[in-house]
Amino acid sequence: MNSLSPRWQLPSTPDVPAEFIAAIKPYCPSSEGKIAAQLLWQRNISDLEKLPGFINCDRYQPASPFEFGEEMKYAIKRLQKAREAGEKVTIWGDFDADGITSTSVLWDGLGQFFAQYLQLDYYIPNRLSESHGLNIPGIERLAATGTKLIVTCDTGSTNIEEIDRAAELGIDIIVTDHHTLPENRPNVVAIINPRYLEPTHPLYHLSGVAVAYKLVEALYETFPRIPQKPLAELLDLVAIGLIADLVELKGDCRYLAQKGIKQLQKQLKNPTRPGVALLLKLCRRSGDRPTDISFGLGPRINAVSRIHGDANFCVELLTSPDRDRCQHLAEETELANSRRKELQKNVTNSVKKKLEQLDLSTTYVIVLEDSQWSPGVLGLVAGQIAQEYGRPTILLSTQNNDQATGNEQQKTDQEPQLSLARGSARSTNKIDLYQLVHSQKHLLHRFGGHPYAAGLSLLVENLPLFTEAINQEVRLQINTTELTPIISADITVTVADLGKELFKELNLLEPCGMGNPIPKLLIENCWFTNIRHKNTEDHRRKKIQYIKTTFEIGDRSSSSKFPGVWWGHYKHELPANQTCDAIVELDYNTYKNRYEVRLIAVRICNKNQSDRNDFYAPNILLDWRGKILEAEKFSATILLEDCPTNWEKISGEFHKAVLETQKLALAYPSPDPLTSAEIWHKLAGIAKYLHRTAETTTYKKLQEKLEISSPTLLLGIAALEAIGFAIKNNPISLKITAIEEPKPHPEAKIKHFINALEEEQFQRQYFYKVPVDTLQNTLSFVARDRNTTNTE
Repeated sequence: MNSLSPRWQLPSTPDVPAEFIAAIKPYCPSSEGKIAAQLLWQRNISDLEKLPGFINCDRYQPASPFEFGEEMKYAIKRLQKAREAGEKVTIWGDFDADGITSTSVLWDGLGQFFAQYLQLDYYIPNRLSESHGLNIPGIERLAATGTKLIVTCDTGSTNIEEIDRAAELGIDIIVTDHHTLPENRPNVVAIINPRYLEPTHPLYHLSGVAVAYKLVEALYETFPRIPQKPLAELLDLVAIGLIADLVELKGDCRYLAQKGIKQLQKQLKNPTRPGVALLLKLCRRSGDRPTDISFGLGPRINAVSRIHGDANFCVELLTSPDRDRCQHLAEETELANSRRKELQKNVTNSVKKKLEQLDLSTTYVIVLEDSQWSPGVLGLVAGQIAQEYGRPTILLSTQNNDQATGNEQQKTDQEPQLSLARGSARSTNKIDLYQLVHSQKHLLHRFGGHPYAAGLSLLVENLPLFTEAINQEVRLQINTTELTPIISADITVTVADLGKELFKELNLLEPCGMGNPIPKLLIENCWFTNIRHKNTEDHRRKKIQYIKTTFEIGDRSSSSKFPGVWWGHYKHELPANQTCDAIVELDYNTYKNRYEVRLIAVRICNKNQSDRNDFYAPNILLDWRGKILEAEKFSATILLEDCPTNWEKISGEFHKAVLETQKLALAYPSPDPLTSAEIWHKLAGIAKYLHRTAETTTYKKLQEKLEISSPTLLLGIAALEAIGFAIKNNPISLKITAIEEPKPHPEAKIKHFINALEEEQFQRQYFYKVPVDTLQNTLSFVARDRNTTNTE
């Protein structure tokens, strides 16, 4: 069965105050600025005092690197000691674009203070054999070569066992990262991670490369006479990593991306980084647009590890002054990206053939396996399939069974050879993928990730049971109508509107990213002519099995047509000689020196369409958090009285409020001050009481008593069983019947429960403290964020 027809969510027109339009007009000298004003207003970018700093980075005041507090001071002090003592320092990076640029920033930045290759080195794990994060074999190899200090970037926060092993070997560690925090501070010299800051802090959303930059910035400020190169020369690398990593571009993230793009566009004229300049030429980009990164540089840097596993030469490509060497490396990178495109297309076609055999009306999670699929592209394909079919997607391969992929932990030499399926998972429709897969942890061999993406492996023989169980899990939570793919638009325009003036207005929102996506333009009652498709070509003019369709779009607003491209689609997929609605993005093609649209979605017009809704619903949220409410009727208000622990709950209530044209009041109290350890002891105490009194309870009562979610409670039940409680449950009750001998290693189960509690408490604190305008903005636009994919 083919993918479901997507549901379109079309724009309403908010009432934008005249004074706000007037404030935008000076930035749009050749147009009225109304479209830019409407888009900014819809996205809650409406504070007139902050507006100049949003549009012009030179009007923004960035935060000091020392706002990371004592941790930054500890790091600077340890680096100073290493420099003075002549100790060997190794940068431990990661293989994706954020990790590669993070490593490059530290390589160039620390390289002003330490002799490269003599006192300073770097280590990039292999995507196909090591995966993300620190690993013990790698640390032991570094110890053997004399490393005394490791500086991580874009990784390391939760690698507790590996950090302890490094300490045993006499290696100190400075962690720079932006991922999930550990329960307790690890045994490191310093941990510089913005998740320790308040969610409203301007540094909170920094990606790995930006955190690495802040460390270098602190060194420059502390020892200003040592560096020979300007700090600003690192900003192009920062922009590449920030935009490629899809972090929320607000606060200092947006500022650094803006400054970095200014630095990046200098590379073609006066290259300080010949490798970056050569990559821009190969992908036919000028470097002055965020899309030059998201559709050009980012996919190429990521492609190297997807194809080869080893991405070490990418750091050399981005940092070496040797143009001839960079020419060779840039061509290798381009070939890897060409190979990635072919593999991605082939795997996508294979997946879709398998999907034709599935009944999607009874399929809630897509789980497919094939021995011929390349592990390096499974995450990309899974993301594409998840969006197109509206279902969480897990794609697995039994190819290269001696290697690990995704977010798995490294396999040890002592483990026996197993027949494993390994691969990647991607979520959609706000389904928490981490909790979903984790619910079947007893069937898994390795697993790691976050709510929207994960890597996993399991025994091939467990696949049928895993597939059935995970589908049953989602079936109990939602119905199939909630799995319908969603395509959103921001604003309605005509073909006559397309061109330079509109492009300049939309450019005020750039750089775009999470929370501020590329504007989607709806063109109604249009048609397509001059439709052609062809395979793309690599830099050697060799055809690649990756298709694109070119066209011209017209409507009654203009006698002229406007050029466009539809990546990954054939011409027969585009309705010819029929009136259509289309959702597009406006772009500038540097290679062809013209403005054009990038087609996102198209449908044949239907006079009975009634998809238009008040999706954006400005100011739909009421902030009553922590307030004592009087017992009165709220006839036009939906109350959310339980503090959310994930986006699924709050987004569901938000959608309900939109459909019912009501306000949604955030009316939950301050989160419970109990620590995770106290909640565990409380649960154990309840279990002892139920055993002693022979009384029964229910999962729901336990949830309410402990104020935790159902998935976390299940982890708590598993921990009780691990310490010796025997639990009997049926559809209406749960009973503690006896105390048995504890299972081996119960502390692991307890730790899983504690970790889940910590994450819930973190999320509760977030949803209690986050500004209401941030929630409004995210809830309104999260659906379209995921529609933006790296298609080149």
